[in-house]
Amino acid sequence: MAKLKVGIIGTGGIAHAHLNSYNAVGKDEVEVVAGCDIVPGKAEEFFKRNNMPDAKGFDSKEEMLKNVKLDAVSVCTYNATHSECAVFALENGLHVLLEKPMSVTLEQSLAMLKAEKESGLILTVGFHPRYDVNWQKIRQIIDSGVLGKIYYVQTGGGRRSGMPGGNFINKKTGGAGCLVDIGCYSLDFAMHSIGYPKPLTVSASSFDHLGKKHFGDAFEVDDFSAAFVRLEGGITLDFRMSWKMHMDTAGDFIFLGTEAGLKVKQPSLGTWGGAWDGPVGEVRLMQDILGKPVETLIPLDENHGSGLFEKKIRAFIDAVKNNKPAPIPTSEIIYNQGILDGIIRSASAGKEVDVVF
Repeated sequence: MAKLKVGIIGTGGIAHAHLNSYNAVGKDEVEVVAGCDIVPGKAEEFFKRNNMPDAKGFDSKEEMLKNVKLDAVSVCTYNATHSECAVFALENGLHVLLEKPMSVTLEQSLAMLKAEKESGLILTVGFHPRYDVNWQKIRQIIDSGVLGKIYYVQTGGGRRSGMPGGNFINKKTGGAGCLVDIGCYSLDFAMHSIGYPKPLTVSASSFDHLGKKHFGDAFEVDDFSAAFVRLEGGITLDFRMSWKMHMDTAGDFIFLGTEAGLKVKQPSLGTWGGAWDGPVGEVRLMQDILGKPVETLIPLDENHGSGLFEKKIRAFIDAVKNNKPAPIPTSEIIYNQGILDGIIRSASAGKEVDVVF
């Protein structure tokens, strides 16, 4: 495949990051030739603002595919429509880079897996923090076996203040709030680090006190969510995430093992930080040596080359052009989605729920 021709479904905020990253790779490798948005004229204006007169803008994905030959698409729509857009693209012969979260409900994600399997095409989910060298180092430390058997993982971070508006706080479009917007990042960090064990049950609570205080009845989702998740292998995952809280952090990332523990702090990112969608802060290994508690500060490495978002785009392009597996496979992220879905159902029901795939 000489040059990958890409379309963008949904030309809102995150579409700019996709477009910039595709353009950074260069037109010899990939070219964004079209885009669509359900808001009339929005896609056309998107390309005008980015000085791309040759790219075609359409008011529907159906119209775009009818008029332009594509190899792949980036799906950048709001959360509730991720599934329908990805399924549509796969059924029409296109590889898909899907923005996070994978979807809102587990049922939506399972529909994508079905379409992916039947098409034989690539569907990958855009968790760009996977490309951070220190995220990768944490996985290497755990894989080395130095922690022994992992039995407890605590997610950390959370924004002190950082609520978006618009489609994010509307249940019909966003599906849920901080839980799916940034909580999916924390889940991917935790679950990927320990090899993505299957989730079994979820007991969760979600809150909207500060969101409603700020936005009134227009706020329809969660501003803080917490959950206990039982995983295969006797592992408990203690999850928490916020868009706004009267606290600087919901805690550090903690991995407890029978031989050692690993603590990962978020970097100092101010009130808007703590989403775990970028670099990590201090990392400490804690263990007993000759009967004495010892702490080892793990040196952090510097990311070189392109940014994490661009590395995500490059990995997708490489996979499509060279017939490689999906860089971030749905076989992993379906478990992330199962937990998100379980948290939504458990918080609504006020009791523990099973996660059934």
